[in-house]
Amino acid sequence: MLTLEIRLQSLLSLFLMLLTISQLHAQKVGYIDTDYILDQLPEYKDAQGQLDAISAEWQAQLEKRYQVIDQMYQDLQAEEILLTDDMKRKRIEEIKEKEQDALEYQKKKFGIEGELFKERQKLVKPLQEKVYKAIKEVARASGYAIMMDKAGSTTLIYTNPKYNKSDAVLKKLGYDVENPSEF
Repeated sequence: MLTLEIRLQSLLSLFLMLLTISQLHAQKVGYIDTDYILDQLPEYKDAQGQLDAISAEWQAQLEKRYQVIDQMYQDLQAEEILLTDDMKRKRIEEIKEKEQDALEYQKKKFGIEGELFKERQKLVKPLQEKVYKAIKEVARASGYAIMMDKAGSTTLIYTNPKYNKSDAVLKKLGYDVENPSEF
């Protein structure tokens, strides 16, 4: 009796899997490459340039802070034998405070919820939403049930270029595509 139940469960599982596969097979699937699409948008390039400039400025300021810390540490090592224990302890505390300040600055500028993240949200998110809207419109107009992103974490081993809808999304966004993508 137990083996009959296991066989029935196995058959039922197989049936459900085949049913799911047949349903997926009937769906129209396309893909896009958001990296390619965004690289074609001048406003994205401008936003990326602004972010790079801000990041470079903040990185330079951070490096200056660490140079000061390195110099303080070198000075301590050079003068260590001349310092009393109390003076040495004060210097070490000053270095630790400077290191903590540098870490806080780094977190404030580059952290998960830092200023660079917020600036990226402000500059890039509206463009991403615009692209998403165009993707959705292309998918609906073309009857695609699923649109995958080749640029994302989904690994597409092989893609037939005729199903690449990146240029259709760019056209929907109002951009002429001189050299259609050939992936």
